[in-house]
Amino acid sequence: MKISVSHDVFQLAQVFTISRGSRTQAEVLTVTVEADGVRGMGECVPYARYGETMESVTAQIEGFQGAWPDLPDALPAGAARNALDCALWDHAAKRAGKRVWDLLGVPMPAPEITAYTLSLDTPAAMEQQAAQNKARPLLKIKLGTPDDMARLEAVRRGAPDAPIIVDANEGWTAEVYADLAPHLIRLGVQMVEQPLPAGQDDMLADIARPLPVCADESCHDRASLPGLRGKYDMVNVKLDKTGGLTEALALKRQALAEGYDVMVGCMVGSSLAMAPATILAQGVAFTDLDGPLLLAEDRNEPLKFDEHGVHPPAAALWG
Repeated sequence: MKISVSHDVFQLAQVFTISRGSRTQAEVLTVTVEADGVRGMGECVPYARYGETMESVTAQIEGFQGAWPDLPDALPAGAARNALDCALWDHAAKRAGKRVWDLLGVPMPAPEITAYTLSLDTPAAMEQQAAQNKARPLLKIKLGTPDDMARLEAVRRGAPDAPIIVDANEGWTAEVYADLAPHLIRLGVQMVEQPLPAGQDDMLADIARPLPVCADESCHDRASLPGLRGKYDMVNVKLDKTGGLTEALALKRQALAEGYDVMVGCMVGSSLAMAPATILAQGVAFTDLDGPLLLAEDRNEPLKFDEHGVHPPAAALWG
């Protein structure tokens, strides 16, 4: 099997900011595996928060010498394994002349309503973002600073009726979260994602959680689940964290069996990165696969988004 990697850049429609910084581009790695005259493709987004760089992940991918079953032992959960796993699923589907969901023995994915993310900004700018997107079925608000109360109020003014979820990206302290929690409920927020830093979130086990709390940076794969017990109500399953569709599906099954709700999220990438996650997102509590909606440019044969949500990929894109 021949494996090749390319570094691709997609311009964003506007500056995208979270508590850890801003970006104007989505930088991704595209992996192509080729065997028996058939090509499969996958995409990943190396993430500095997890110690990944474009160079380190490229080296991991190019250094893989085994077969598909060897992936979990050869590479850790993360971006490199994700791109390879998804490319191999695409290759298997194309070689068999079937769709990936047929290989998995599950129904064809239906459209799933996805969140649309509002970037962290000044209260006035976030109010404007909210007003411009108030008709969307679900807004996700990036927060994560000590002075987020004004931002919350501004977003609710801009989109008075929109369902809202909040992502703090580890940006709050226990004290800030305790102060904000009653206001999140008052403003109709439906869920808060990763309010405290991973590894510093034990306080969540000691307080009432009338608002569901979702683990993102604290949850990578199935090995993460024991450490979440009593602290979180939901887990955010992302392909780049789990190391691909194979582990993501297994994490989803185990999380549900252990009583967690599930959210399916994404890094900022193209439709190729989101395509496998449309299978994963079936029936979950929240879907956040809006990466392509944040781009000014996308892959050929991009995913379709409409009032019904994000649709499964065309075979020409993936799977």
